[in-house]
Amino acid sequence: MKILYNDGHVDECPKEMENEVMRHSAAHIMAQAVKRLYPDAHFGYGPATENGFHYDIDMGDKVMSEDDLPAIEEEMAKIVKENLPFKVYSLPREEAVNLMKERGEVYKAEHIGDLPEDAVITFYQQGEYIDMCVGPHLCYTKALKAFKLTAVSGAYWKNNRENKMLTRLNGVAFGNKEDLADYLKRAEEAKARDHRRIGKEMRLFMTDDLVGKGLPMFLPKGYIIWQQLEDYIKEKERRLGYQHVMTPCVGTVGLYETSGHWAHYKENMFPVMELEEEKFVLRPMNCPHHMMIYANQIHSYRDLPIRIGEIAHDFRYEPSGTLKGIERGRHFCQNDAHLFVTPEQIRDEVSSVVDLIFDVYKDFGITDYRCVLSLRDPEDKVKYYQDDQMWEHAESALRQVLTDLGIDFTEEIGEAAFYGPKLDVNVRPAVGAEYTLSTCQLDFCLPARFDLKYIDRDGQEKTPVVLHRAILGSLDRFMAYLIEETKGAFPLWLAPVQVKVLPVSEKSMDYARNVYEALYDERFRAELDERNEKIGYKIRSARQDDKVPYMVIIGEKETAEGTISVRDRATDQTESYSLEAFIEKLRTEIKNHR
Repeated sequence: MKILYNDGHVDECPKEMENEVMRHSAAHIMAQAVKRLYPDAHFGYGPATENGFHYDIDMGDKVMSEDDLPAIEEEMAKIVKENLPFKVYSLPREEAVNLMKERGEVYKAEHIGDLPEDAVITFYQQGEYIDMCVGPHLCYTKALKAFKLTAVSGAYWKNNRENKMLTRLNGVAFGNKEDLADYLKRAEEAKARDHRRIGKEMRLFMTDDLVGKGLPMFLPKGYIIWQQLEDYIKEKERRLGYQHVMTPCVGTVGLYETSGHWAHYKENMFPVMELEEEKFVLRPMNCPHHMMIYANQIHSYRDLPIRIGEIAHDFRYEPSGTLKGIERGRHFCQNDAHLFVTPEQIRDEVSSVVDLIFDVYKDFGITDYRCVLSLRDPEDKVKYYQDDQMWEHAESALRQVLTDLGIDFTEEIGEAAFYGPKLDVNVRPAVGAEYTLSTCQLDFCLPARFDLKYIDRDGQEKTPVVLHRAILGSLDRFMAYLIEETKGAFPLWLAPVQVKVLPVSEKSMDYARNVYEALYDERFRAELDERNEKIGYKIRSARQDDKVPYMVIIGEKETAEGTISVRDRATDQTESYSLEAFIEKLRTEIKNHR
């Protein structure tokens, strides 16, 4: 396809640029459609994205919702059909500012002020619509073959929460209708797996703006899953010598100044609270508290390694546009631990952490992941603690350990924590982009900043090394991952309701109640469905709505024989058991984390 460059020449589009040019042009066509429908709209940024495009728009008093998207799509289709040519021209800075102000585009005029003095300011126009842009673009609107508007969200102007919240319109565009159809099919699958929808339907968790955006509340059934995950990982850790602690959800500003988080992370913290001449913040992470626990007493080299673990409540002020159910919130609970080790113990302790990660992944059937050695960007003098020697030592040490352990990993610059390099294990979920689930970070920085010491075998004080590690990441995100992988059909040991007892009629109710009580006494999470409904309805409700692993059906035959009929959610097959045999089956399945 041919495209129009900002110097006015037309040429064939390089293959690798086709999607970006097409999607960027789609953003302009969408903006033109919005302007036709809402003449008072004013535009911020409108870039191409990985699969599509978006535009940030000041809609004035208009509150836009997804119900408005079909009308905008229809207007876009008209613009495409009109086959308007894209034209390009440049203006001197002053004329460019005046043009944007005359057209009411205050955000564009402000953006010109951010450009270098020698910048060439170019404009693309199709029909009556003019947009400041560097291009390139399609030559005609009709070259846009397949598009779909997908969502409405919010975004701060210039991504700064001190600025006005704009309306972000999102869309996708592809070179043909077949690729668009394939994308939309995958999007439907993602929607079917969306943990927010499933969590609401299964009554696992909720959010309410009156409580606060990004502050999820776990309902009884969701909290059961949360507790099972907590018990599971704590037991794993206890077997490996971890000691669990509980620390406050707040700390003084001085604590985070000492750790270095105040200088490197305060923009992501909640605002300071001042009480009795002290300044406090909600904690965004737990390492400073654990450093203070270590510093609470004198340690010998014989005490090390010391492994301190906590399921810790943390708070980060994430932009509202990035919040996503329990996958990304402003409150979450980390499966956190800090290992205080001698330099000689680094290899064995990293190896133990890696073994624990993969042992957990085996239990949960996680096989699609990759390991990343995340390093600092030495050119970034703001994000990272400045000590070249420390960084070179830490990165070399972690790289060597991973190599010695035979871990297959890639390296990524600029992804380290501000205080040290880390191993990130990124999972590829059933839908959506990969993200980091587990991490192990090597830290020579914070132990020195907190002046931590141990007495070595030569009687001299030495500074320990700290491994920061999280296996499940945050319990919230891990639970979101499991919901989307299983579509809410949790394995027996995690399911909020493990067994549902379904009497066929009132005649079998007494026996059904005895079966329920026997299961409850054995500490299985069982429920008795006493509703006056047909058995088919009860089965569908248990299987499809509550996604219960096993349904125990009690009719006159089972009552007379003293047996139970068990329908398996996974196979949809029904088998007859004695109650004792079924209880043993449940015990075995739970013990093996099947």
